Amino acid sequence: MRIAILSRKSSLYSTRRLVEAAEAAGHEALVVDYLRCIINIATHRPQVIYLGKPLEVDAVIPRIGASKTFYGTAVVRQFEMMGVFSLNESQAITRSRDKLRALQLLSRSGIGLPVTGFAHSTKDVEGVVDMVGGAPLVVKLLEGTQGIGVVLCETNKAAESVIEAFRGLDANILVQEFIKEARGADIRVFVVGDKVVAAMKRQGAPGEFRSNLHRGGSAKPIKITPEERSTAVRSAKTMRLRTCGVDLLRSNHGPVVMEVNSSPGLEGIEQSTGKDVAGEIIQYIEKHAGQNKTRERFKG
Repeated sequence: MRIAILSRKSSLYSTRRLVEAAEAAGHEALVVDYLRCIINIATHRPQVIYLGKPLEVDAVIPRIGASKTFYGTAVVRQFEMMGVFSLNESQAITRSRDKLRALQLLSRSGIGLPVTGFAHSTKDVEGVVDMVGGAPLVVKLLEGTQGIGVVLCETNKAAESVIEAFRGLDANILVQEFIKEARGADIRVFVVGDKVVAAMKRQGAPGEFRSNLHRGGSAKPIKITPEERSTAVRSAKTMRLRTCGVDLLRSNHGPVVMEVNSSPGLEGIEQSTGKDVAGEIIQYIEKHAGQNKTRERFKG
């Protein structure tokens, strides 16, 4: 097979590992900067032009940055129109990047979540704070990634001040209960297809409640419970993602989902668990690319 990895840089760990895994399995792997792709929206012969030539591949692995979601998913959608198998489809990526929509979909599926509030007017700040149970609580920017734009507020007054400041900048925010019993740790569960292929516990740095590795957190392999495994797989299915990273917290009332990441990094999970996650992804593509039905779906 000819597999295109849609990524801005070939030097990124995740991109390199996917190339290595594809080539080890006997496939041709191309790293394609999706921002350099030109979309030819023709009725009978849609094309993706890359570096002056039509790009013809059997499958694509989207590694779309959060800030480039609009154009990146447009490129993925174009491949889908051409009948090319995409590891994660454009609609699923877009759905997962909208944190509010994602939480609403997960909630509708009965998946455990922290109590979460969303409001538009600064006049309703006290109401949304009270709704999530008061301080301590967490305020999150909807557009934030890698722990950026996430603030722990120790008092109601601090929460009100932070919310008013974000809204003053016209930023959309979520207000969530603080899961104190998680003690600054979360679990990243990597799902491929309908199975969990790896899981790691991420622990925040001393004095840091955010567990993101980009914020100085550490990671180690962890054995998850059947309930956590089921929650992760159900979350992936709800978001219609074929592969994703599901971030869980262990709360007093069971696992709660914080986020479902459609383009999770491979470095932390592979290095902490010793699992060949990239190889699992390539095996999934080998098994399912020939069964692709994207072309039929997009005819309508």
